Amino acid sequence: MTQPPDPTPPDTRPTDPQGLSPETPVQADQAGQHPTPAPATVPGASAPGSRLAGPRQARPAPQDDPPPGTAVKGLKLLGGAVCLLTLAYFQWTPGEWPVRLLTWVLLTLLADEFGGWFGYGGLVLGGLGYFSPVQPPAEWLIILPLVGGALAGTLLLKHSGGLFVLPFAGVLFAGVLIAVGRFGAKLDPQMTLPANPEFLRTALTAMLIALGISAARQLAGLFLRARRRARPPEGMPA
Repeated sequence: MTQPPDPTPPDTRPTDPQGLSPETPVQADQAGQHPTPAPATVPGASAPGSRLAGPRQARPAPQDDPPPGTAVKGLKLLGGAVCLLTLAYFQWTPGEWPVRLLTWVLLTLLADEFGGWFGYGGLVLGGLGYFSPVQPPAEWLIILPLVGGALAGTLLLKHSGGLFVLPFAGVLFAGVLIAVGRFGAKLDPQMTLPANPEFLRTALTAMLIALGISAARQLAGLFLRARRRARPPEGMPA
């Protein structure tokens, strides 16, 4: 007996090249509404938002001058104390006025290098001789206010700046003494000491030595700071 043909027509629709038919369900996203096809990846391309591999070297911060250590502070205190004690010895013990004048100007300006209050302490010690058992020379009554005023102005000007104010401080000190030596006798006929060549030579020599030492110290400090800043920090190529 002959069988009748199958009434269901064969499926003639094209199939997917990878073997998926059109009836294959498309994977939906988590909400189940919109399909999320997998993004194509290109070999060698980095993912969005990814950073470049390798650590990034930060730029070194500018180097500031390190604060002075305990040893440096101790040396400054020791140096200032030695200057003041030496000055007190010369002012307390008997001596001629040229020696007192030389040590007063020189040690006061040197003590100022170890700290500002050391300099003002040396300025005050100029009158220490009046409290000692041996009275200072009679010329000290003129030297104390005259040189003391010039020293005070020199210290104030010296503290207002650094290396570049030292010449002005020296000119101020020398100008006061020279002016008083030239015009002091006209105001007071008994004021002959400021015009004494030994007085001017002693005071100006002490001032020049002290300010020369101060200039050398500040120049050395500038040179060392420049070398320290020019040196590359640790871990950085030279």
